[in-house]
Amino acid sequence: MSSARKRNKNGEIKSDCPSPTTSPKSSKDFNRPQVCGPAPRSTDDDAQKERDQIDYSIKISLDDAKAGKAPRRVRIYADGIYDMFHSGHARQLMQTKIAIPNSYLIVGVCNGELTQKMKGRTVMDEKERYEAIRHCRYVDELVTDAPWTLTDEFLDYHKIDFVAHDEIPYGAIGSDDVYAIIKERGMFLPTERTEGISTTDIIARIIKDYDVYVRRNLSRGYSAKELNVSYMREKKIILAGKYNTIKDKGKEFIDKWEDKSKEFIGNFLEMFGKDGRITSWIAENTEKVKLAISPPASPVPGASDEDEEEEEEDDDDDEYLEASSQSPPSQSPPSKRGRTRSPVVGATCSNYDEEMEHESV
Repeated sequence: MSSARKRNKNGEIKSDCPSPTTSPKSSKDFNRPQVCGPAPRSTDDDAQKERDQIDYSIKISLDDAKAGKAPRRVRIYADGIYDMFHSGHARQLMQTKIAIPNSYLIVGVCNGELTQKMKGRTVMDEKERYEAIRHCRYVDELVTDAPWTLTDEFLDYHKIDFVAHDEIPYGAIGSDDVYAIIKERGMFLPTERTEGISTTDIIARIIKDYDVYVRRNLSRGYSAKELNVSYMREKKIILAGKYNTIKDKGKEFIDKWEDKSKEFIGNFLEMFGKDGRITSWIAENTEKVKLAISPPASPVPGASDEDEEEEEEDDDDDEYLEASSQSPPSQSPPSKRGRTRSPVVGATCSNYDEEMEHESV
C-alpha cells in the first residue's frame, strides 16, 4: 500500500495527502486544489476545521472578491439536484471556482425525498448524486440534504459569502425565484448554462431510442422483469431486433455487390472498351495481322529481267519529262532514240538529216 494511504483504527483507508480544504500559502496557490481523494462532507473534520478558521464578521463585496482583494478565503455555495452528472454540471462548477481567486467551493445536493416532492423522480438516487459531486475536481466540500430555499441560519452556519447559479429565475412553491433574496443582498454570483446538454435532454434521448436500449440490455443479460417490460413487449422488441439485423446484413450485401459490380464493369471497359487494352493492341498490330492473314506472292523465275527493263524504261520516261520541262516551248521534242542527247539549238533540218544518215552508216 502506498505511504500516502493507510488504514485507521476502524479499518478505513485514510490519506496522508494535504486536504483540499487546506488554505493556500500564497496567492499563486489560490485555486490549485490538492487532489488526493473525494471532497469531504460538511460534517467531516476537515470541513469543520476549514469553517472554524473563517472570521465571518469580515464581509467581502463581490467586486473585491473578483479583484482578489479579499482578506480571507472566499466561501462560495452552489446547489442543485445534479442528476446524471454531466459536462454541463461540471462546467457550471468550474465557472464558479475560477470566478473568484482564493475561493472555497461548497456544493449542496438535495436528498431524494425533497427532490421528488419539489421536482420529480430522479434517475440516480441521492447517494449516487452525492458521490458524483464529491469526485468533481472543482468541489471543496459537499453539503448533503441541502434545503430547497436558503435561509439566514443556513448561510450563517456554513459562513457563505456568495451563492452561484445561472440568472434564470428558479421558481418554487410560493416563490417566483428562490434566489431573489440572495440577489437583493448582492451575494449572487451568476454563471452561464451550457447549451445543448441537460439531464432532461439526456433522458429525452433515451426515451426516443427506448427500444434500442431495451434490446441492448436484454442482449446483455437483463431480464424483462428487471427492465419493467411485458412478455409481449419483450418478444416484439426481440423480433424487431432480428429484423433490423437481417435488414442491415442485406444492405451490407447489396453494398458489397454494388462495389464488386462497379469494379467488374470498370475492369471490362478497361480491357474491351473503345480505348481499352485489346483495342489499342489491335490498332498497333493491324499491319502485322494483315500480313499474317494475306502474305505476299512468291517471286516467279525469269521475271527479274523484264522487271529491270520496265524499271529502265520508267527511268527514261522520267528523264524525258524532266528535259522537256526545261526546253524552250518552240523546240520540238527529240526522238525517243535521242532522248539522252541534248538538242542542238538553231540547227537546220538538212543538217539534222545528214547527221541521222551518218549515224545509221
